[in-house]
Amino acid sequence: MAGNPRNGRPYRRLCAWLRAQQLPCWLCGHNINYQLHARHPLSFTLDHERPLSRGGDLLDPANARAAHRRCNSAKGNRTPRAQPQRASRRW
Repeated sequence: MAGNPRNGRPYRRLCAWLRAQQLPCWLCGHNINYQLHARHPLSFTLDHERPLSRGGDLLDPANARAAHRRCNSAKGNRTPRAQPQRASRRW
């Protein structure tokens, strides 16, 4: 494959499929404004649950998640840890 694979038709198709679902950010849980300019910190980006640098697949829909640009950048190539569950009441 020549050039950047993220500029190819399969990657753009995966982004469009994910964008059409209008999902909230999988990292912070807040809604994403899908109308924002691509460089805005709260705009949509395609994030990979398993980072590409750690063996994740670029075009696998099961690995693709909707995220804010800021959340995706903050995560970097780390895999998010499960957040500890809080008790509903103080004991």
